[in-house]
Amino acid sequence: MTITIVGLGPGSPHHLTREAWEVLETSREVWLRTARHPTVPHLPGHIILHSFDDLYDSAEDFAEVYRTIAARVLELGRRPEGVVYAVPGHPLVGEASVQQVLKGAQEAGLTVRIVDGISFVDAALTALGLDGLDPGLQIYDGIEVAARHHPPLNPDLPALIGQVYSRRLAGDLKLALMNQYPDEHPVALIFAAGTAAQRVIHLPLYELDHHETDHLTTLYVPPLPPVSSFEGFQETVAYLRAPDGCPWDREQTHESLRSNLLEEAYEVIAAIDAGDMDDLREELGDLLLQIVLHAQIATEEGDFRMADVIATIDRKIKRRHPHVWGELQVRNTQELLVRWEHLKRMERNEKEGRSGHMLDGVPRALPALLQAHAYGERVARVGFDWSGPEEVAQKVREELAEVEGARTPEEVEAELGDLLFAIANWARHLGVEPETALRKANARFARRFRAMEDLAQERGLDMNKMTLAELDRLWEEVKEQFEE
Repeated sequence: MTITIVGLGPGSPHHLTREAWEVLETSREVWLRTARHPTVPHLPGHIILHSFDDLYDSAEDFAEVYRTIAARVLELGRRPEGVVYAVPGHPLVGEASVQQVLKGAQEAGLTVRIVDGISFVDAALTALGLDGLDPGLQIYDGIEVAARHHPPLNPDLPALIGQVYSRRLAGDLKLALMNQYPDEHPVALIFAAGTAAQRVIHLPLYELDHHETDHLTTLYVPPLPPVSSFEGFQETVAYLRAPDGCPWDREQTHESLRSNLLEEAYEVIAAIDAGDMDDLREELGDLLLQIVLHAQIATEEGDFRMADVIATIDRKIKRRHPHVWGELQVRNTQELLVRWEHLKRMERNEKEGRSGHMLDGVPRALPALLQAHAYGERVARVGFDWSGPEEVAQKVREELAEVEGARTPEEVEAELGDLLFAIANWARHLGVEPETALRKANARFARRFRAMEDLAQERGLDMNKMTLAELDRLWEEVKEQFEE
């Protein structure tokens, strides 16, 4: 009771190994995963051939096809004569059914013999004239990559993507790859690699689905100019921190980099406020540098690694989105926010080992106006809120009156704080994020005041000697001239 799995090679009968030919020549019958393979017509003539091609037409997806094939091969393998199961290429390269057969055979106590074959990888590398180890090759199934929203590829390294079996799959594959690579990135389609019909087409990524493809089509994706990958950037930062790296970077600690992290975060916000995408790209890189530096320091000190950082946030995101990665149904955004807050409170309770408070998750280091806005959002999720902006406006008027009625510096400070808190909540009810609104107001003031200085200089005026009324007139003139 033996299951013999034979690799038929990429397509040419000349690529059958001697061992494979000997097994086939001495077999009475052979089960083929698919008869749609160029080598099949050249198999020994006495063999009774069976195939599982009919399953591809009746099953809903490939996963079901491979499960059914594996179950059938295991059943055939229990016969006294066992079974010879032949697959394209190498049995252990891109053959999902083989993996399921191996697992099932181990559980059932059946013996499995693997007969090697040349894989599509070997033939594709020959067609392209490439060394698979220089600078390193990634190998993926086109079906797996096409099913993703972002490709699992390291863009610093080349990749071979097999089984681009249809034009529709090529279209889905293109969309996934374009989340990582430029639309114009040069790629290559290899058709029927290792056969007399072999051909290679070089084209830009956006044209990937402009050609008909089949089960013998492979896609080659060259690397992007280095360094483009997260791993490559981690190497850059690790080198900075290495003994032969930069003395300044080696001296940095979590504490010494604290102000840098905050500064870079504000630079990102400034780029967003300015609507400058080139600046935003650069500032996001500066912020990423801070994150990777902190992770590298933690790695060196044995606290955690970047992989732990990513795994932690990935688990957290998926846990907090059971309506995306689970079976939870939500009817609207409000219900989603309530559920979100419930999950976060549960996490805090587990982390702190006590009954957490709703406002504990708002960072203490946030700017005060943004923190007030966040507090209002949190408590509103349990209904502790004004019914609408008019009620908050009335509260603002009340707080303004209390500021005007304050007598001592302490009272003024307290009442003014209450007024600002009420204004932050008024902004929330009006759909405005107050920190952003104030930052934009600051920027407008700065632009207008600079223009006011320039205008005064053009007219030979000394602002230090002008009266307040004269300054006000100049200000109004600038506002009218630079109305935004």
